Amino acid sequence: MEMSKRRIPTLEELAPMPGRYPLIPDLTPRQEVALLCRALHREGYDDHIAGHITLAEPDGSFLVNPWELAWDELTASDIIRVDASGRVIEGAWNVTPAIGLHLAVHQRRHSLRVVIHNHSRLGSVWAASGRVPPVYDQTSGQVDEDPVLYDEYAGTVDGAEEAQAAADALGQGKWALLKNHGVFIVADNIRQAHLRAITLEHRCRLAWQVEMLGGGQPITNPEALRVVQMSDPMGFPFLWEAMARREIRLDPSVLD
Repeated sequence: MEMSKRRIPTLEELAPMPGRYPLIPDLTPRQEVALLCRALHREGYDDHIAGHITLAEPDGSFLVNPWELAWDELTASDIIRVDASGRVIEGAWNVTPAIGLHLAVHQRRHSLRVVIHNHSRLGSVWAASGRVPPVYDQTSGQVDEDPVLYDEYAGTVDGAEEAQAAADALGQGKWALLKNHGVFIVADNIRQAHLRAITLEHRCRLAWQVEMLGGGQPITNPEALRVVQMSDPMGFPFLWEAMARREIRLDPSVLD
């Protein structure tokens, strides 16, 4: 039986009250990338200096976190800019050799603005096992497809062939587990990228905990998750703003 299509309400419909103050200050693209790095580090994207986020700019360049700095220490002024070939054209740091993985995806899917790669704590466990974690709760099911499992690990993704192969495996997907490596997430904007990244790590973490305990029952009926999956196109309402505010409270210098 085919399910009826549910209309996704606007944020104005969901929350018509204006609030007492703006939920988040106006942010520059560099500030958004820095805040996303900080917020995801707190969620388990914390493999030392590993990992990179690219944000596509209208002029064809890309903002990216620098190779040398951990995600919990960088600020907006540390974010560098690279051209379409991955060459640094603005900033005082260096770019990761694995930038080719991001560029390969950006080049074939121009609507995507954000690409994330890291070795998240529990995402890496499931990637190493070569398994996609089941959905055990509604938070795990906020994105309406399973991660792609790319199971042809050939070392790091700093070579052109490896990058193209990983991009091919992702196809038109939203996220992937790279076997024996880590996770890969793409999105249309920062808010959506944040939701997808934390949803994937939550799904991996809860599935590991449930299966360690034993006796869990995954959610297999798509109808049960239809409402929460309405969040994915827009990013869960107000979640990104709340997590960004937390990072600003903890360390206002992130915006410098």
